[in-house]
Amino acid sequence: MNKVSIAQHPDIAGKFESYPEEIRAKLLYLRSLILERAQELEINKIEETLKWGEPSYIAPKGSTIRMDWKKKRPDQYAIYFKCTSKLVPNFRKRYSTIFKFEKNRAILFGMEDEVPATELKACIGLALQYHQIKQTLE
Repeated sequence: MNKVSIAQHPDIAGKFESYPEEIRAKLLYLRSLILERAQELEINKIEETLKWGEPSYIAPKGSTIRMDWKKKRPDQYAIYFKCTSKLVPNFRKRYSTIFKFEKNRAILFGMEDEVPATELKACIGLALQYHQIKQTLE
């Protein structure tokens, strides 16, 4: 299995450093799940950048995945997907009892929640391959 090549924007490290320590650890865990899933899918390259000031990830044939924590909602953090895609509605059909959602754009996590890694990696995989598989999504 090839290692994923990460094209990293120079401001990414500083963005992660700007989060409170507890939040940084949670967001870095989400980051690790994205990169693990990319490697499992043998996606050779992923871009790690900032979009709207948030850590964002995109594969060549995928849809952007973002993540963030906001001071105005200190008790939660989220992983975001393109709201006009079929992704979050599809996730909701599959995982409505596992995840909390924000409209058609995000999966939300409370600070005390344990992240269901297997299910989240399945969602991440769909986003990383979105433009190849969107016709197969309901």
